[in-house]
Order: sequence, then C-alpha cells, then structure tokens
Amino acid sequence: MDIPPISIALEELGVPHRIFRHENPVHSFEQAASDRGQRASQIGRSMLFRIAEDEFIMVLVAGSAQISWKLLRKHLGRSRITMATEDEVLAVTGYRIGTVGPFGLLNPLTVKLDASVMREEEVSIGSGMRNTAVILKSADLHHALNNAEVVSLTEN
Repeated sequence: MDIPPISIALEELGVPHRIFRHENPVHSFEQAASDRGQRASQIGRSMLFRIAEDEFIMVLVAGSAQISWKLLRKHLGRSRITMATEDEVLAVTGYRIGTVGPFGLLNPLTVKLDASVMREEEVSIGSGMRNTAVILKSADLHHALNNAEVVSLTEN
C-alpha cells in the first residue's frame, strides 16, 4: 500500500502519528469521524484562502466549526479574502480537496491553527490521499507546524 505524502513528511519531521485507511468512500467529515472512532470535533479541516493575487494562507479548523470571514479579515488586516478554487487548491498544495493537510505542500504556506483544533488531545488530518487520514496528537501537530499561531477565527 502506498504511504500517504503527509505521513512521509511527518516521518521526516520525526512526528509520531498513525495512518487510518477507510474501508468505504468518505462522504462527510461526520462519517470520517465515526469510521475513525472519533468525534467530529477531532477532524481537522485544512482550508485554503486566497488573500491576494497568488498569495494564500491555510487555516486548520476542527469539525463543523465555521471560520468567521469577519474575524479572518480582521486578523489578516485584509478587506478582501476568498476561498481558493478547486484548481487553486491543487496548484498551491499539490493535493485535491478532501485530502489536504498542512505538510508536504507543493508551495510554502503560512498556516494558522484555529483554537478549535487545540481543544482536542488527538486529531486527524488529511493525508494527501483519498479515504486515508493521519491521526496525531494536537500538541505534536502544533509543534510540527513550527508552533504555528493559534488564533480564534470561529464563532462557535
């Protein structure tokens, strides 16, 4: 079986983690959480935003938490931000939507961790491969991201 690219990147960083392979196709993060024996709040979603032409930022948010556009714009000091398109996600990260994680990216990106991710001891993130996740401690995720800034960007 192929080793997911995000697992390879974590191995290179010496970050303990495990790979979870779904037996059936995943259609929602709630289903993914159930399959993994986790709560929805333990699923880390990697969201890519375009903050200027050819300038992007990734925000990791937990479960169903919704990022507040107002809080994100204020935090970044930008009046205009858009979600990256499917093509932009692939071009910037090297991963398809639904498989994106913050490691092994095609292009370097600033990554922000929403505080919702850090509320859980263990989280799962995209692995770079369909129907496969990487599970790790949130503290290890934070450390592996060079202690990425933890921000409160959700209204939940």
